[in-house]
Amino acid sequence: MGPKHITVDASGDGQRLDRWFRSAYPQIPYGHLQKLLRSGQIRVDGRRAKASQRLQAGQDLRLPPLSEDVLPAARVVTRQERPRPASKQEARELEAALLYRDDHLLALNKAPGLAVQGGSGQSRHLDAMLDALQFEAESRPRLVHRLDKDTSGVLLLARSAEAARQLTAAFRSKTTRKLYWALVVGVPEKPRGVIDLPLAKQGKAGREKVGPDRAEGQEATTLYQLVQRQGSIGWLLLMPLTGRTHQLRAHCAISGMPIVGDGKYGGAKAYPARPALPKRLMLHAREIAVPHPVEGTTLRITAPPPPHFAEAMESLGLRAARAEDASHALLDYAENFT
Repeated sequence: MGPKHITVDASGDGQRLDRWFRSAYPQIPYGHLQKLLRSGQIRVDGRRAKASQRLQAGQDLRLPPLSEDVLPAARVVTRQERPRPASKQEARELEAALLYRDDHLLALNKAPGLAVQGGSGQSRHLDAMLDALQFEAESRPRLVHRLDKDTSGVLLLARSAEAARQLTAAFRSKTTRKLYWALVVGVPEKPRGVIDLPLAKQGKAGREKVGPDRAEGQEATTLYQLVQRQGSIGWLLLMPLTGRTHQLRAHCAISGMPIVGDGKYGGAKAYPARPALPKRLMLHAREIAVPHPVEGTTLRITAPPPPHFAEAMESLGLRAARAEDASHALLDYAENFT
């Protein structure tokens, strides 16, 4: 087993190297990570690295073999935590979820409840199943960005190292446009506007949340457009201009309108008794517009909402046709804003 190379995606941009490892490889104790760094077994763009180093999207991380025999005996990965490849049924479901496919990239409508990458106690995740989407390519697809486990919608996968570099650069340079649908409890004072509030991670490992921190938090900016209102429930179109962890969930909750089903940030308020709605997160990555890594054109990909989201919209009388006009209004606002 040789060294592994990972391209830092947009979600890792600006993150400390040790915190990136805590998220990607929670089974590695901090002391062992320091040993790997001191011995030069972990490198960033071919150079020795430090735990405090800030990563940049597009950088190459060289990792040594991280099998059980190189980990301290105090922490052995259990059978339940070992990532497993897609079953035949899961492979069929992934292929059915494809929204777009060419020689350079894939777009997938990620199902809610499917983690993109593994974590502590998590053996079922998309990253372990990507062999099922290799098709005729020379290598398996590569992740270039992430969605939360319970968030559904458009997820891009690169089919080559070069496509991964190009797509990651697009996310980093903010030439990629992302639009989300969210059902929230409450409505904003203005039908269109911006939430501009720096965010920082808070809490212990495994129970981390992000919260407002104007002193040391990372820049976080979200544009929003109210599409429709039904009683206490608002349907928002959200456009993140930055890509912080849980940015949309935190920004909505801090603004007094938590996303329906988001108990982590909204508490009991996120589960309105009337109207009764499915107790699942109502956040959907509806659309991505990205420069094609080879052709130079702008590729626009949309994903239909999952059944629980569509069910909630139908029960509330929310009409999908209204989203198109709202999208145009938000895009016009974004052009003037930026």
